[in-house]
Amino acid sequence: MNRARLLILLALIANAAGAEEVETTPLPVKAEPAFTKLRIARPVVLTHAGDGSNRVFVASQLGVVHSFANRQDAASTEVFLDIKERVVYKEAENEEGFLGMAFHPNFKQTGEVFVYYTTTDAPHTSVVSRFRLSPNNPRRADPDSEQELLRIKQPFWNHNGGTLAFGPDGYLYIGLGDGGKANDPLKAGQDLGNWLGSILRIDVDKRDEGKNYAIPPDNPFVKRKGAKPEIYAYGLRNIWRLSFDRQTGVCWAGDVGQDFWEEIDIIVKGGNYGWNLREGKHRFHNGSGPRADLIEPIWEYHHAIGKSITGCHVYRGKRVADLVGKYLYADYVSGKIWALHYDVANRRLLGNYSLRSDNLPVLTFGEDEQGEVYFTTQLGGGRIFRFSPIK
Repeated sequence: MNRARLLILLALIANAAGAEEVETTPLPVKAEPAFTKLRIARPVVLTHAGDGSNRVFVASQLGVVHSFANRQDAASTEVFLDIKERVVYKEAENEEGFLGMAFHPNFKQTGEVFVYYTTTDAPHTSVVSRFRLSPNNPRRADPDSEQELLRIKQPFWNHNGGTLAFGPDGYLYIGLGDGGKANDPLKAGQDLGNWLGSILRIDVDKRDEGKNYAIPPDNPFVKRKGAKPEIYAYGLRNIWRLSFDRQTGVCWAGDVGQDFWEEIDIIVKGGNYGWNLREGKHRFHNGSGPRADLIEPIWEYHHAIGKSITGCHVYRGKRVADLVGKYLYADYVSGKIWALHYDVANRRLLGNYSLRSDNLPVLTFGEDEQGEVYFTTQLGGGRIFRFSPIK
């Protein structure tokens, strides 16, 4: 590498956080294998049911949801839901498939679980559906109980988003990408008349006429002519993933960039996050400079560091004291993992700390019932990892 190119690269790295100077000393924390006897193909969701059972649930992108006891010596899984015959997944179009799952906040009473997947019955089409527990086996969901809530036509195979998460308000949040290809050719990110490029928010406990769900009356665009009333926030390229801090209720999201910048956002009601006018804190092509109506990310990093963010959770577990209150995230391409320390109340960055890992491509992060955080990778047949202090 010649001197000029080296200087440019160093300048990009130095400015990868938008010229913000924060503490970056690595934390004494490492990623280590968890549930080492288990292998699950394409483990794209890891979560829990919140029902006191302490079971861990891992969904394969191929369309099968596995459950197992939350013990490190767990040697086998049970099938919780099998809908692989309804799910499209192709290695060459690997942003489709079974992409999201969330248990009802009162799952112990309702027996309901919600999933997001690419359906076989129409090309490039995502569905959000409700399933209920089997009347004959309370440890399994009944595949015949499916009730479709939303059907979303995707113009291309990539940028499907797919995260499902219940907020502290009890509503279901649905993260959708801009529909794919590159540059947002449909201009979906800034189109309130299109679900794509948005986070939706629906009430799964009520029904409006003609729907299997209801629109929360305080959704920000319910009274705007031509706007989809389900939209909660917009201007997003391809969120992977979003989560709610179990202590504060704040919604965090990692939004995958295109040309140069990956970003982390705090999601607020009615927020416009700028895509495709902005990429991170920068003008995108012929887009826009900073504007009062466009929300900037709280953190960004350049493609000199990594090229595809995997968002996570604010850590609220007990195993690793150094991670408490920090937002964990990774980059799928570089395999690096960080803990971002951000003071939400004062909107102030305090640090971005690297964590020791084997630089694996992180598919997703997830929490168990106690708030311990895990991540998954498709390498090695589909493995799970957790975090531990370095002693």
